[in-house]
Parts: sequence; structure tokens; C-alpha cells
Amino acid sequence: MRTRRPQALLYGAVAGALVVALVAALFAVVNTGDADGPRPGKPLPSPTGLFVDPTAPAALQAQEWQEQGRTEDARRMGAIAAQPVPLWATAPTAQVAAQVTAYVQKAKAAGQRPYLVAYHIPNRDCQSFSAGGAEDTQDYAKWVRELAGALAGTDALVVVEPDAVPHEVSGCAGRANERHGMLTDAVEVLKGAGATVYLDAGNPGFITDIGALADALRRSGIDQADGFSLNVANFYPTDENVAYGRKLSDALGGKHFVIDTSRNGNGRPATTGDIDGGPSWCNPPGRAIGQAPTFDTGEDRVDAYLWIKRPGESDGSCRPGEPPAGQWMPDYALGLVSKV
Repeated sequence: MRTRRPQALLYGAVAGALVVALVAALFAVVNTGDADGPRPGKPLPSPTGLFVDPTAPAALQAQEWQEQGRTEDARRMGAIAAQPVPLWATAPTAQVAAQVTAYVQKAKAAGQRPYLVAYHIPNRDCQSFSAGGAEDTQDYAKWVRELAGALAGTDALVVVEPDAVPHEVSGCAGRANERHGMLTDAVEVLKGAGATVYLDAGNPGFITDIGALADALRRSGIDQADGFSLNVANFYPTDENVAYGRKLSDALGGKHFVIDTSRNGNGRPATTGDIDGGPSWCNPPGRAIGQAPTFDTGEDRVDAYLWIKRPGESDGSCRPGEPPAGQWMPDYALGLVSKV
């Protein structure tokens, strides 16, 4: 097994020149001066082919800081803005189709591939910081079909329900068979719409019983999926994810997988206890962006390194003053790129 690869494309002289050029392009794209706010224009480069949204929070933040004369901070923020991050589809039933259609139209206009996270399972996040989701099984089935309808024929890449299967294995989700059925249906419906689908499997520290996790994934539709995802919104180093993923893959007959490298550049915090009064997995200080998104991993069965968690967006209101999960945190984002 290879050791963790250098975090290419983001550091050093090559990264500096690339990011400066991309930030300049971002300003040209989003700086319309329109009272209605920025609108997409010329597409941004995407070596992966996945959609790079020129109106994502990191891009708008880079623009704002540039206009304020914070040119070095703007350059650093460009390291996030230049990479594809997914739309987290969380709008409720009867609204998700509009949310996703608007995103798909932007991706099509850029000639790039839609990239999403489906995140609406009932009892989502076991009522923790990202609580929410569909009302029940029937509502979720409708939601999935609305999502799939908006994605039909787009060759989208979709990560399905981060932590939903591990939460079931850990016992907090309840009504396991019902959740297995919902996830199996979601995988089948999204595959039927032509999407590439990765069913989430947690991270190396979540479920250590590989056999139990593999069994739960089988009952949740992994056989119909293209593979599984690891490390979503977490910080485990890439090499630990590769090793863990291979063990799980072996238990699943060789299934492929993808790894979230969005914030694992410095690995996990040294402590598993609280940091400044909040959990060590929630907006921990001292973290860094990891390997740039790529489908060229050089690792057997690892289909891609992806940024699935959107770097700079909150994990939750874990400490006083921290915004809810999914909200933009500009100072935290800047900390992730402090070495770029």
C-alpha cells in the first residue's frame, strides 16, 4: 500500500500561480455589480469534470476580500473556490426538485457534471447538529423521486446519506429494517436516473466492526451502488481511510470507494475529547484542506478523492457564536488554507 500522497495542486509555487489565476477568473465571473447579486458567467476550469460553482460561498468571499484589499486572504480562499464541492440536497419534498434543477442548469451551462449529496433521511443525524430530514418512509420515497427526476440523464455523481448506515449500526437510528428499505430504494431510483452512486459508510473511527457494517450496507443497497464513501465531514488521514476502505471492500466482494479529503490535510485533532467546549469533530481548530479532488488516486479500488464536506461550512452550533450546520464560516475557512 502506498503512503499518503503529497497534497498536489494546492501547495507550493505551482499552487500559488494556479490559485491566483483562478481567483482572477472568479472575480470576472461573479462581479456583476447587479443589485440582485452575482450570476454565473464564464465556466471555471475543472480537471475532474465536476461542477465548480463560481457563485459558491468561497468564491464570493474571495471576491469580497479582494475588493477590501485583503489580497493575500483572497488568494488563499481561491484554493477552496477553485475546487468542485457538491450541492447538499436538503430541501423538503415539493421543493427539492427546484433546488436541484437550478443547480443542474448551472452545471450544464458550464459543461460540467452535477455533483450532489442526498441528505434527507428521516431522523437525520440522529437529531444531533444536522437534525432534520423527511417526515417518514413515504415522504422520503417521494423526495428521492423528485431528486432523481431533476437529475435524470445528467450523469450526476451522488453521495447518499452521510452516516445513515453507521448510525443504524450504532443503534441510534431505530427501525433498522425500515431505514435499510429506504436506502435501497434511494440507490435504485438514483441509479435508474443514470447517476453514479456512492452509499456512505462513515469513517474509520465510527464503526470498527467491519462485518456488521458490511452486512448493514448490503441490506441498504450497496450491491446496486457504484461503491461507498468514507470520511465525509471528518478528518481521518487519507492513508487510514484507504486501509479501512480496503478491509470493508474485501467484506463487500471488492466494492470501490471514494474518500472525502476536504479537511484532512492535518489529520484529526490530537484529542477525542472536547475542544473549547465543543466536540473534537465539530469545527476543530488547526485543520487544513487535503488532497485536491481527483479521479486519479493511484490506489486500487479508490475511485476518487473528493471534497464532499464543503470546506468552510459549519459542522454545527457546537460553541457560542458558531452558526448552524452548513452555514458559511469565513474565518474558519481561512484557517483551513493558512498554509496555501
